[in-house]
Amino acid sequence: MHIGLGGFHRAHMARYSHELMERDDQALGWGILGAVLMPNDRRMVESLVPQDGLYTLIEREGTQERARIIGSLAGVADATESSEPLLAALDDPAIRIVSLTVTENGYCLNAATKRLDPEHRLIRADLAAPERPRSAIGVIVEMLRRRRERALPPPTVLSCDNIQHNGEVLRQAVLDLASLRNDALSSWIESAVSFPSTMVDRITPVTAQADIDGLASRHGLIDRWPVVSETFSQWVIEDRFPQGRPSWEDVGAQFVEDVAPYEFMKLRLLNGSHLAVSGLGQLAGYVTIDESMADARIQAVMRALMDRETGPTLPAIPGVDIAAYKARLIERFANSAIRDTVQRVNSDAPINVLVDPIRDRLKTGGDVTFLALALAAWLRRVRGVDERGAPLVVTHPLAVLLREKALEGDADPRPLLSINSLFGELRNDPRLVDAVGYWLASLYRDGIEATLDEAARRAS
Repeated sequence: MHIGLGGFHRAHMARYSHELMERDDQALGWGILGAVLMPNDRRMVESLVPQDGLYTLIEREGTQERARIIGSLAGVADATESSEPLLAALDDPAIRIVSLTVTENGYCLNAATKRLDPEHRLIRADLAAPERPRSAIGVIVEMLRRRRERALPPPTVLSCDNIQHNGEVLRQAVLDLASLRNDALSSWIESAVSFPSTMVDRITPVTAQADIDGLASRHGLIDRWPVVSETFSQWVIEDRFPQGRPSWEDVGAQFVEDVAPYEFMKLRLLNGSHLAVSGLGQLAGYVTIDESMADARIQAVMRALMDRETGPTLPAIPGVDIAAYKARLIERFANSAIRDTVQRVNSDAPINVLVDPIRDRLKTGGDVTFLALALAAWLRRVRGVDERGAPLVVTHPLAVLLREKALEGDADPRPLLSINSLFGELRNDPRLVDAVGYWLASLYRDGIEATLDEAARRAS
């Protein structure tokens, strides 16, 4: 069962599973039941059910395009109005893995502590009606309670979200909620359930109508909701599956004892750079990541960010050529065939991909010039309007508060940095306040073009 049946899952885990099924008849004993929780995802059910779970994956790089039908989805569970159909499906002991791609917001965490927020509206609802959970964490806890009550073996619970130590973060959130319900349940989960961590990587933009139309005209395929992705894909997984698993390593997945170094590299170099490029790009009026990367100033900032600030925070990673990885990231972001939007990246990326390396750099006395620039762009963007007066869509859970603080502070970052759940103790660090304040003042006073000119000079 995969909870969060979005484009990334369908381009990534479902694609790996499909390729394995094509290669190995034994893999046909597995299948994926996709589940959607959010009302906005109901369209996914309406698109996939009439197509018997089939959909098209369009992989692009440069002028090359490949379209293929993915058949690893065995069904779809609609939990947008009630979680009971999902829980009933999860009662089946044949389900041996429950995986998630729900973004960091779906874990209902306190952003500063990375622990479950008991005051989160979904968690409060789950505690009020625990057998009718609304959050993904609530569904997992109730599923495990029902398994324990029936003496059924628990499935492996597998996070596929871009969160550092995602398996441990998920495990702790589940234990936190379970302990608020029943100490015995929490103790059983702690001893009986495996939560391996993963590192997932594949750029998957939001499907546009042009993609649907192009699929029909170029390939003769009518698909209500195809998925578009780059050709690159990476999946690193800790090998802890007590109830068994598909042999994903046969189709390119990498199983390791400890995924931490790999996810750390990806979060620092890819996700941190992605948010920096998308923030600056959106302020400059660009629509897509590749357009932003075509601006030599933004590309220079990304290189300097990786080479001077985020890259130096990385440990040694077995079998990885960091220089080659960074060069490949530049190529991937500049891939004009993907048309990944700055809005998607700005909406999906948690601010921790900038805050965490800032914290590490400050601890060692390191420079944070380009991290501060990226954070200043984020603080400028959450005002909800750019310097030309054009509206900027801000989808953060704290969007209203962010706009209030941005208007209060204007070029002064301190009101925004005072949001403890986002910035914690960093709000009082003069090194960060001064560095971010410098760039934020430049964005307000001189504008994005002059700010990029100065940033490029500093990066040279």
